[in-house]
Amino acid sequence: MIPKVFKEVIDLGDGREISIETGKLAKQAHGSVVVQSGNCMLLCTIVSNYKQSDVDFLPLTVDYREKFAAAGRYPGGFFKREARPSDGEVLTMRLVDRVLRPLFPKDYHAETQVMIQLMSHDENVMPDALAGLAASAAIQLSDVPFETPISEARVGRINGEFIINPTQAQLLESDIDMMIGASADSVMMVEGEMLEISEEEMADAIKFAHEAIKVQCAAQIKLAEAFGKKETREYEPEREDEDLAKKVHDMAYDKVYAVAKAGSAKHERGAAFAEIKEEIKATFSEEELEDFGDLVSKYYSKAEKAAIRNLTLDEGLRLDGRKTDEIRPIWCEVDYLPSTHGSSIFTRGETQALATVTLGTSREANQIDMPSYEGEERFYLHYNFPPFSTGEARPLRGTSRREVGHGNLAQRALKNMVPADCPYTVRVVSEVLESNGSSSMATVCAGTMALMDAGVQLKKPVSGIAMGLITDVESGKYAVLSDILGDEDHLGDMDFKVTGTADGITACQMDIKVKGLSYEILVKALKQAREGRLHILGKLTDTIAAPAEDVKPHSPKMITRRIPNEFIGALIGPGGKVIQELQKETNTTIVINEDPVTEEGIVEILGVGNDGIAAVQAKIDSLLFKPEVGKTYKVKVIKMLDFGAVVEYLDAPGNEVLLHVSELAWERTENVSDVVNMGDVFEVKYFGIDPKTRKEKVSRKAILPKPEGYVARPPRENNDRGGRDNRGRDNRGRDNRRDDRKPRERKDD
Repeated sequence: MIPKVFKEVIDLGDGREISIETGKLAKQAHGSVVVQSGNCMLLCTIVSNYKQSDVDFLPLTVDYREKFAAAGRYPGGFFKREARPSDGEVLTMRLVDRVLRPLFPKDYHAETQVMIQLMSHDENVMPDALAGLAASAAIQLSDVPFETPISEARVGRINGEFIINPTQAQLLESDIDMMIGASADSVMMVEGEMLEISEEEMADAIKFAHEAIKVQCAAQIKLAEAFGKKETREYEPEREDEDLAKKVHDMAYDKVYAVAKAGSAKHERGAAFAEIKEEIKATFSEEELEDFGDLVSKYYSKAEKAAIRNLTLDEGLRLDGRKTDEIRPIWCEVDYLPSTHGSSIFTRGETQALATVTLGTSREANQIDMPSYEGEERFYLHYNFPPFSTGEARPLRGTSRREVGHGNLAQRALKNMVPADCPYTVRVVSEVLESNGSSSMATVCAGTMALMDAGVQLKKPVSGIAMGLITDVESGKYAVLSDILGDEDHLGDMDFKVTGTADGITACQMDIKVKGLSYEILVKALKQAREGRLHILGKLTDTIAAPAEDVKPHSPKMITRRIPNEFIGALIGPGGKVIQELQKETNTTIVINEDPVTEEGIVEILGVGNDGIAAVQAKIDSLLFKPEVGKTYKVKVIKMLDFGAVVEYLDAPGNEVLLHVSELAWERTENVSDVVNMGDVFEVKYFGIDPKTRKEKVSRKAILPKPEGYVARPPRENNDRGGRDNRGRDNRGRDNRRDDRKPRERKDD
């Protein structure tokens, strides 16, 4: 039976469309949809268990995978099968998860899986911009409880004009690359990179994307209605007890408020809050705690959150005693690690990051191999967040999604400040050693200083700050918090991280939890962030005012040379023999790439010592050496032969030429050793290619005075002995056999 297909089409307004289709694929999932734009097709499904899990959170998994078959390619590696997700896939998972998760009911704890797959790739469509739309559309077609449709869109700007979902090629010309996630009413997530734009320009980009998202949300509603909107499933809600909630609130609120107002350190404050909680629990019997102890803990957390928020809204004070716009104390240091190519420490309050820089050749570039994108990164940043940074002991399970996401944010913040002509591949690694609020922004600051310490000529230094927002809808009060703590991140209504130079924003990441946040408040928060960012930037430049003029003595120096295509083979040698021996002799690393446009060879020479680099350059100069006809050159005898001497140009070691015995002297020379010997140095004149021998000709005698009475020997006549000089293979008549000669007949066996 042919299935009935339901479809909605979204017009992007410039000739492009996005279609949402259901009814054909994956019908056993609780909701499934195919989203298509051009030839790009995503399949998204959602399945959620009907039984609540025995946990106090939503066990939601958002999974995004790109199938290599979608691009007509094979997976790399020995096993030709997609394995663990790439960093690019993980970043897309995070983008979708951050928008979806807050819209499920707080008391919905059923295990839920949202799976998104790239099934067909189009090089002119970036699939991550469609993933949020696909996820929300699948949920709308299910019976899973969910607050409202959402979507995500990428926005770029070329020549001052905003574009929705630009192509990869268009992004190369764009000064903005932002992903915005929103419902029809509220912006919920922003992430991206920019080329030093203003706060107002960033807000305008968000508004532009939001208008497109409203249309996409409306299309999802229309599709669900056409398909037949399912009744939202019934599930067992969390137990509630209003009387118990009031009792716990009354016992906890004032005590928590007093501790919060005292302005203590993280561990001291945490111990005080834990003591208050234990005192409250002590007022209940063991039987009562066994019956509703989980509710006591839940209501205590609510009371604690309310007290801290009100302290900030009413008195402008924060947990550590700071005012809303105050930055924690900062200290910095560079060149801390003696053996790295660059290093720095950035400490802000109870957050600390140690950054290192490593310089290398293009061989060390980070290779990206995804169905939707192939390329390499010559600048990349890795972020590590060990358990001890928060005083915890927990198992290490490899690189977490959070580490990938935070590292990517810091990388985007810094990468456009690395000049395009930087010859190195640059790797920055951030080790978070302490964490209490925005270790990713500490990574940006530490990374800036480490790069300058390493001698990377950054265009401008970059700093970053994490901001928070607390609002009260009923009273209209709100407070923007600069340099938030970890606790403030949890209890606030918005967590946004902004990085930039003194001239504008380079990257951002926002999670907005409050509905209907006005753009006026957003711009005010961004401007307050700018003030804090500039304050931090001043601390960085006080520590290291400008990039080091050169790399450290123990760091590798890099020289890049271009050579004509025809000389690449000579530099490499048969089986790589020449280049391997040259690297060994000079203690350097030599990498040769081919320019895809000019087809020239790009030679990267990396070495710690200048002598080794100079030796490689001399070899290249030798390969490129082309003597000019009529000029004289100094040469050295390197080999004696019966019919001449092999000489080497002193200006180009390794470049050899035969000095024939007849060109040694004007007098007749019987033995080569009568005129020159091994190691002799003298001058010769270059005559170019000899038409007789078809080889290069040099002469010593040409620059010597002719002996008195010298008589040149008459040239040999070419017609002697019947023209022996015309005995070439081409003139023997063998190639001029009659074409009409009959082929030899084969005899039958």
